Amino acid sequence: MKYRKLGHSGLKVSEISLGSWLTYGGYVERENAANAIHKAFELGINFFDTANVYERGAAEKVVGDELKKYNRDSYVLATKVFGQMGDGPNDRGLSRKHIFEQLHASLKRLGTDYVDIYYCHRYDTQTPLEETLRALDDLVTQGKVLYIGVSEWTATQMAQAHALADKYLLDRIIVNQPVYNMLNRYIEKEVIPLGETIGIGQVVFSPLAQGLLTGKYKSVSDIPEGSRAAKLDNFRKGLTEENIAKVNKLSEIAGDLHISIGQLALAWILRQQNVSSALIGASRPEQVEENAKASGIELSPEVLERIDSIVK
Repeated sequence: MKYRKLGHSGLKVSEISLGSWLTYGGYVERENAANAIHKAFELGINFFDTANVYERGAAEKVVGDELKKYNRDSYVLATKVFGQMGDGPNDRGLSRKHIFEQLHASLKRLGTDYVDIYYCHRYDTQTPLEETLRALDDLVTQGKVLYIGVSEWTATQMAQAHALADKYLLDRIIVNQPVYNMLNRYIEKEVIPLGETIGIGQVVFSPLAQGLLTGKYKSVSDIPEGSRAAKLDNFRKGLTEENIAKVNKLSEIAGDLHISIGQLALAWILRQQNVSSALIGASRPEQVEENAKASGIELSPEVLERIDSIVK
């Protein structure tokens, strides 16, 4: 496993990281979730991601329970705040009240005194940005959060936060978590250039397009039993015959390189130096092992051109 710095910070994270969105605490059996986490650790993955809204805290509990078996300084742990966690008017968003209350609830579920990265899960148009940044800065000062991140913020929103942090000497955002894969490249236009300029690294989610880029879907009418698309309706949105045809062509390139299409997709993402890590979701330890092999694979300019002719 190779490691990269997270943005312009000194923190080093594994090129492949393990997430828990819609898996741990959800449709994935507890034993498989635990085995996937332990396999990741065994393979050198040191970066684990969760969020308070993933199964309303159940995912945090699973991740926390399993990571307790390792020294706290041996891994990087991230969680998030923003989403609806109750029925009250202050039970969502990025207000000082919600941030403070949700961090302490997350720490309790995770069984730790601090998180390495605390993400603002989305941008909150209802709360002044300065209020959010000051609340996060206070948590950093208290030692309960080490680094600040955001997820799916626009380049403009991140630039505004960066300028405000500099103006008031607040802790800066060092990481953004956007969706990015061969079939969804929106961050290449503005987000990555901004990240390179002001030091925000990308930790990308859905790098395999929710399983589509593994090659297991052969047709929209032939969905494997037990797959995410079979269990979760929202995973079927990207399942089109056009995308499946692209995946089939990409599989030919992967075959020429003697790697899996999933490894090809992850290596393609890691060609971007502003990408600090590709965040995978695995329901079985074998998937973790397969994806971890993508770390360190370098694709030639000729291969990148072939890929671009298919997915651009």
